[in-house]
Amino acid sequence: MADSSTRAGAPPRVLINPPVFFASSLLTLAFVGFCVAAPEVATEMFGAMRDWTLESAGWFYVLAVAGFLMFVVVLALTNFGRIKLGPDHSTPDYSYVSWFAMLFSAGMGIGLMFFGVAEPIMHYTTPPVGDPQTAAAARQAMRITFFHWGMHAWAIYAVVALSLAYFAYRHDLPLTIRSSLYPLVGERIHGTIGHVVDIFAVLGTLFGVATSLGFGVIQVNAGLSYLFDVPTSIGVQVVLIAAITAIATLSVGLGLDSGIRRISELNMVLAVLLVAFVLVAGPTVFLLQTLVQNTGMYLSNLFAMTFNLYAYEPTGWIGGWTLFYWAWWIAWSPFVGMFIARVSRGRTIREFIIGVLLVPVGFTFMWMTFFGDTAIHLVMMQGVTQLADAVAADTSVALFQFFEHLPLSGVTSLLATILVVTFFVTSSDSGSLVVDMLTNGGHDTSPLWQRVFWSVIEGVIAAALLIAGGLGALQTATIAAALPFAIVMILMCWGLVRALRIEMVKRMSLRDARVTPHGPHSPLGWQQRLRTIVHQPGRQEVRRFLAETVQPALEEVAAELRKQGRDARTSEDDADGGRVWLEILHGDEVDFFYSIHPRAYDPPSFVLRDTRADRAEALKYYHAEVHLREGGQDYDIMGWSRPSIINDVLDQYERHLHFLHAVR
Repeated sequence: MADSSTRAGAPPRVLINPPVFFASSLLTLAFVGFCVAAPEVATEMFGAMRDWTLESAGWFYVLAVAGFLMFVVVLALTNFGRIKLGPDHSTPDYSYVSWFAMLFSAGMGIGLMFFGVAEPIMHYTTPPVGDPQTAAAARQAMRITFFHWGMHAWAIYAVVALSLAYFAYRHDLPLTIRSSLYPLVGERIHGTIGHVVDIFAVLGTLFGVATSLGFGVIQVNAGLSYLFDVPTSIGVQVVLIAAITAIATLSVGLGLDSGIRRISELNMVLAVLLVAFVLVAGPTVFLLQTLVQNTGMYLSNLFAMTFNLYAYEPTGWIGGWTLFYWAWWIAWSPFVGMFIARVSRGRTIREFIIGVLLVPVGFTFMWMTFFGDTAIHLVMMQGVTQLADAVAADTSVALFQFFEHLPLSGVTSLLATILVVTFFVTSSDSGSLVVDMLTNGGHDTSPLWQRVFWSVIEGVIAAALLIAGGLGALQTATIAAALPFAIVMILMCWGLVRALRIEMVKRMSLRDARVTPHGPHSPLGWQQRLRTIVHQPGRQEVRRFLAETVQPALEEVAAELRKQGRDARTSEDDADGGRVWLEILHGDEVDFFYSIHPRAYDPPSFVLRDTRADRAEALKYYHAEVHLREGGQDYDIMGWSRPSIINDVLDQYERHLHFLHAVR
């Protein structure tokens, strides 16, 4: 990871992690070369891999994605949610507006342009179950659309982003996929295991962005053809890829703050204008009603939809839709997750999860309702059946066919085309930034040529495969690769929980630990207190302390209590390791019990040099730990003076009396 001087100053001329950089470059070249040289063979081979994955491992996808959603929700609701993605004193790098804009643009934006009209209409005309083109089919279409674009997708992104942000900004590990596995494999993340994970993430990001760029220019071409009669051809689409790549290269060259953030904010402004126009120009009251009803249906059916595999009514629909989406979101999660992590430093885990799950999902639901339900209204209630026919024929023109039936169709189609381009620019420049970070070892800054290199590579891959007809093969390969990465994501969850549990134990220890009594009235000087802290007593020393200091202190307390009319007694038990205790009886109420137990601990690693079992046993050290009726209290009183022990007994007894008063 870069040191502070590297981060603060200008980056060196070359800043790469050679194994990841060169292996990713060579594998990309080989893969694209195969798809260009034999597109039909590649499409058939990768298609068979995808089909097997979706058919045979569909249950695994369903369980994994459901688990990811429950995982992030539980983290947000528990005390883990208070932990910051960065030092405790850190503040967010970006305002809420900029943060939400970048989340939305990188994660979902372009998909909404492509499927906002098309998906609801397709589910309405060809539902998975039931009769098509009915009111029931319309309700089901919107419920399914919400399900595919709702919290499950963003939970997938949140798992990767949260794990990366936590380890990078809380534990100063590189902002790369490998860092999330640190609790499981330790320092081996810097070796072959880490290189393989990062190479896999680079390939997934490159191919995912290149595939979307290649298919996306088809929609841009359709918009330009509708607006300006630009011919629809491979040549035009290659020129469009070059133009979009040039803008993305300029954006990534300007950096995150000056380039990507500004274009993301422009995306949000244009998207809000477009969705507001559809709300006003469409059936406004109907859209507001359906937004409320769609959201309610989504929430009330969330559990049932999550685990529905249509096992009792076999259909290829789920593989072509739900499982395809789950696999695609997982395939995109290294890219989107890393980008979200990069822009989320300084936020708490709870704030992060609420922001990532709810804000983009809320806007997505508005978008899908206003566009999708307006389209369904046109077909179902106004008889515009040609819109359904257009969607069935070519989903890339669905949006522009839709605008033909609203006012100002030329202006809105132009705005939509611009928005498609800017969404692709943000996907491309974000992807280039992520790939550069993966291949340079997680550095925030790197030489300009490296960011430009990866931006150009994405455009070249998209153009080459578009010309050769290999985009379909690349897409199916990306989907098939989602299965092993889903397993990596499960390991991420495991590693993150282990790290968070350790952090919470540390926090509780710092908050609740009893320390050796000190201050102006303490009999211990600071030198003696320090010796007490670092000393590691043996069994016999602790037993002698119990007999000579603790037992007399407890007997003194018991004697005073008996003078006050309380039934108090002390005892010791040599058979139980030499423990001593004080018991105060309260009749029908809960008795008070205070005891001290010798407890053995293994020596720390800097003490234990000899790994023989007998030597390790001889080096064990002991604490004199306080136990109450509820069990051990995880603090040690070894070395305390008799007055300090008496005060601790009285502290615990006063708390016990307060408890008895509270439950009477």
